Amino acid sequence: MAEDSTGAGERIAKVIARAGICSRRDAEKLIEEGRVALNGETVTTQGAKAGDDDIVTVDGKPLGEPEPARLWRYHKPPGMVTTHKDPQGRATVFANLPRSLPRVVSVGRLDFNSEGLLLLTNDGDLARRLELPAGGWTRKYRARLFGKVNQPDLDKLATGITIDKVKYGPIIADLERSKGVYSWATVSLKEGKNREVKRVMESLGLKVARLIRVQFGPFHLGQLEPGQVEEIPAKLWREHLGIGRKKRGPKEDVRKPWER
Repeated sequence: MAEDSTGAGERIAKVIARAGICSRRDAEKLIEEGRVALNGETVTTQGAKAGDDDIVTVDGKPLGEPEPARLWRYHKPPGMVTTHKDPQGRATVFANLPRSLPRVVSVGRLDFNSEGLLLLTNDGDLARRLELPAGGWTRKYRARLFGKVNQPDLDKLATGITIDKVKYGPIIADLERSKGVYSWATVSLKEGKNREVKRVMESLGLKVARLIRVQFGPFHLGQLEPGQVEEIPAKLWREHLGIGRKKRGPKEDVRKPWER
């Protein structure tokens, strides 16, 4: 059984993710379930690594050559789950994507009734990199709230809040407009924990009647219609991630022409 975790190469979960099979987290689950093999031997540890000449299989099928990483913006409609399969038989995001797309995974998730911007990629390792809170990217939402609320109430979230022993980081919420018991607010946060916006608003006595994600880091929902998907040019997202950025030499003059 494949157990080596000290040799050269990459962790097998990362190799699977780069091949676009699934996210690294889901690849780790495949290893736990005994569905991954290295050179014909079942992988039994998450630390196992594979080199360039090794053969990794999932359910007996060898991984294909990894395709170049790609990234898409998708406008998720409400009433869909962000999973490939749903035990309850509900509609899934991935079953409703255009057939022209390769197999993709989502960068994070949106709840069943939430809607708006969802990033998709064919590279599980890229998905993991984009969704980590350490990246510091802001997630921005528009929330329709039910209940009486004013700006001072929302300002209480700016220093963070703890609910049922779960600590939520600072949230910037700005009241847009109110009419009766309904209001619209813009909500910005960086962690994106499960059902975070709904839970913090409930702590203020408010119910989230509608939640639309309009921004994830530098990427915006823009004018995408519900169900529409659009690829983000590789040059653009690589620049935002600092991939392939030219290193400046020690003597390079980086001043603008008009500053010299």
